[in-house]
Amino acid sequence: MTWTKLLANKDAQKHKTSKKELDYMRALIARDLADAAIAGLSADRRFATAYNAALQAANMAIACAGYRIVSKVGHHRVSVDSTRLVLGKGADKYADYFETCRRKRNTIDYTFSNVATETEAKEILTQASEFYNHVEDWIIKNHPPLKK
Repeated sequence: MTWTKLLANKDAQKHKTSKKELDYMRALIARDLADAAIAGLSADRRFATAYNAALQAANMAIACAGYRIVSKVGHHRVSVDSTRLVLGKGADKYADYFETCRRKRNTIDYTFSNVATETEAKEILTQASEFYNHVEDWIIKNHPPLKK
C-alpha cells in the first residue's frame, strides 16, 4: 500500500491539518479513553470505545502526514493500515493488533452482544493508550508545531 494507490483508489485525500483540528481529536481520544475505563460499562462497550480512541489516534498521525482517509466502506481498515505508512515499523505491532480489534468491534457494533471479555476490554484500553502516546511522541519529533 502506498499513498499514491490510496489517493488513486479514492481511499485517501490530501489534507492540511491544524493544531486546532488535532486538539479536537485529542479531546475525543481523552473522552474515549476515560469512558473505556468506566467499570460499570459492558466489556463490549469499553472495548469499542477504546478502539475508537485508537482509531482517532491513527487519524491524527495520518492528518499530520498530510492526508485524510475517506469515509466509505472499509475506511477503518485503511486508517489502521495507513499508520504503517506514517509511523513506520514502530506502527506494525499496533496495526496488527488493532486490525484484529477492528473486526471484533465490527461484530460488537453490528452483530452480537457479549463478544469482548473483561480481559480484552482492559487490554485494548492499555494498547490504545500506548498507541496514542506513541503517536504524540511521533508528532513531537516530526511535527513540533502540532504538539499538545
